[in-house]
Amino acid sequence: MRILLTGANGYIGMRLLPELLEQGHEVVCAVRNKNRFSSSRELRDQVELVEIDFLKDKKAPAKIKNIDVAYYLIHSMTASTKDFDEQEMKAAKNFNKMMGGTSVNQVIYLSGIINEEKLSRHLASRKKVEEILYKGHFHTTVLRAAIIIGSGSSSFEILRDLCEKLPVMITPQWVRTKCQPLAIRDVIQFLTGVIGRKECFNQSFDIGGPDILSYQEMMEQYAKVRELKLWIWSVPVMSPKLSSYWLYFITSTSYKLAQNLVDSMKVEVVTKDTRLQELLGIAPLHYTEAIKFAFHRIEQNQVVSSWKDSLSSGRFKKELNKYIQVPEYGCLTDKQAVKIENPEEVLDRIWAIGGLNGWYYGNWLWKFRGYIDKLFGGVGLRRGRTHPQLINSGDSLDFWRVLLADREEKRLLLFAEMKVPGEAWLEFKIDAENILHQTATFRPKGLWGRLYWYSMYPFHYFIFEGMLNKIAKGEPQKALPDS
Repeated sequence: MRILLTGANGYIGMRLLPELLEQGHEVVCAVRNKNRFSSSRELRDQVELVEIDFLKDKKAPAKIKNIDVAYYLIHSMTASTKDFDEQEMKAAKNFNKMMGGTSVNQVIYLSGIINEEKLSRHLASRKKVEEILYKGHFHTTVLRAAIIIGSGSSSFEILRDLCEKLPVMITPQWVRTKCQPLAIRDVIQFLTGVIGRKECFNQSFDIGGPDILSYQEMMEQYAKVRELKLWIWSVPVMSPKLSSYWLYFITSTSYKLAQNLVDSMKVEVVTKDTRLQELLGIAPLHYTEAIKFAFHRIEQNQVVSSWKDSLSSGRFKKELNKYIQVPEYGCLTDKQAVKIENPEEVLDRIWAIGGLNGWYYGNWLWKFRGYIDKLFGGVGLRRGRTHPQLINSGDSLDFWRVLLADREEKRLLLFAEMKVPGEAWLEFKIDAENILHQTATFRPKGLWGRLYWYSMYPFHYFIFEGMLNKIAKGEPQKALPDS
């Protein structure tokens, strides 16, 4: 079948794509920016790419007019605490209009379990999107899942952060709320299993794992799998706002996502609906098995996608290509260069920067800057990186965003998502004469921006020079002035 995959750069989309190709489907991937499509070269060569912004576009591009099935995997919960539901409804309506110009027969939507009259904004928004999709001229299949457990999923990474970092927790009462976690591999099985199944047309199915657990029980079982000591006490005095701050400061989640998650975690998401499970013959993994599989992926460096790489996990309000041209006018710069002997080894070090590898020089200062950023509402350093050696345009890299990662051009360009009074870029480039250039560019915003740059200048002098030398030789050396 010819399938349109929306949200192809998202956590679910990147997991679903290889499975669709493995099953022999012809796939058209819809992305807002082709430069951000970060699948492997092997997968990229097997698909067609089309740029669509469902918040703006309504007319079907030629590439998607002849499709059989479409996956609707567009969510906006991490992007805003105010209007994400309005954005989701607008995108769904535009999607319906666009599908009116195609031959699509079935649309498959991944939603959330809805079994209470009083829903969180997140779940209420999912329900409204379902209602909009059911008005389309196609057959709609809705799969409603609770939290998804897999390497790189927001739920798993939050659990991981909490249990690995806090052996003793004073928690809000919502940790006693029941839910039904489902492994990511089971989600993919359900999503592919309903393709073309007439029994699934115009139907909504709940999908959940075999275990019904409270969030506290999930943390305790996680700790048991990881052989960690964990003590948890819940208190009734922690307000939703305090709960959001608790998640924000302890985990790698953004504050916007933390607010929406806390709102949803107060609602029980449990189902007894096993119709689809029986129809497709799927036996979902138990929660502890899902945790073990997730860590197997992590240990083998096989994390395919992470929620942290979503643009909305940082400060971006525009597309990446709006920042890729580094400005010169009105900017302050720190330029350094050094002669290198082995460009490939140096590129390996550049491509491995950040995350667990650190920044090669003054790591404690980078960490301190991350703590300060968190205090002022920034992303901090906890996002890390998805893969220890591979980098793609659009990836998050600690408190940076990768604008360009071109190994052939020997160039890496980063944009700062930390809280600063201005805009900052950091670029590494190796020229034809094997000189490594490192350029930090800062475009200040008003007087405070200039004061910030000059107050940090003494630290920049040592950090940037030390980092350059470590990257170039793996040992301190005097940097050459930039030509």
